Amino acid sequence: MLKCITFDLDDTLWEVDPVIRQANLTLWQWLEQNAGTFTRLHEPADLVEGSRMRAQLLAEYPEIAHSMTLVRLRLLERGLRNSGFSEQEAEALAAQAFEVFMQARHQVELFEHARSMLEALRAQGLVIGALSNGNADVSLTGLADLFDFQFNADSVGTAKPHPLMFERALEHTGLRPEQVVHIGDHPINDVQAAREVGCWTVWVNLPGQTWPEPARADETVTCLSQIPQALECISDRAAKRATL
Repeated sequence: MLKCITFDLDDTLWEVDPVIRQANLTLWQWLEQNAGTFTRLHEPADLVEGSRMRAQLLAEYPEIAHSMTLVRLRLLERGLRNSGFSEQEAEALAAQAFEVFMQARHQVELFEHARSMLEALRAQGLVIGALSNGNADVSLTGLADLFDFQFNADSVGTAKPHPLMFERALEHTGLRPEQVVHIGDHPINDVQAAREVGCWTVWVNLPGQTWPEPARADETVTCLSQIPQALECISDRAAKRATL
């Protein structure tokens, strides 16, 4: 019997790229007003994935690669120090700048049917959790009343597809893998990783991607409104699966 549904967040319940672009713009505007030396010596692209600054940082500190929070904070601190701020000033400004970024990062626009779908699952008595590689806090997105727990790469110490996040969810709920369905947009980080732990899976394929090998989802949806029906199909199969 299915008892718990876990969701990826970014690009599963909302589109993340526009949110991050706006959050980066908000961050840069704040830096222009509060740390002008930084913005005169750097470009917005220095703070994003793929930048030379980020690559240099991760080459020196590969142990923080899983944490979007730590990476961004360290980038800001390093850039501020290189812009002439003292160690203490850099740390204080970086913390303030990161808070500005995070406030903007949570101004998400839910995909159509996201909230009504979650409400329907809640009405069925299912436990609902969030498992995300990102640093979004689901309680700050207007969905706090619909989630029972959350784990992310920051709190766990490693990112999906590593199994630890799924294992923590199982430990937290006290459930067996066959009682849990994980739902996400990423074929490897969500579907393949969850299947390897033994959970059921639903692939959220909103943009119509081509399915990569060797991942296999138990169900695929192209609209979030299809998730309750997908879970019914899985529930029928789960009832026939032999368990100890």
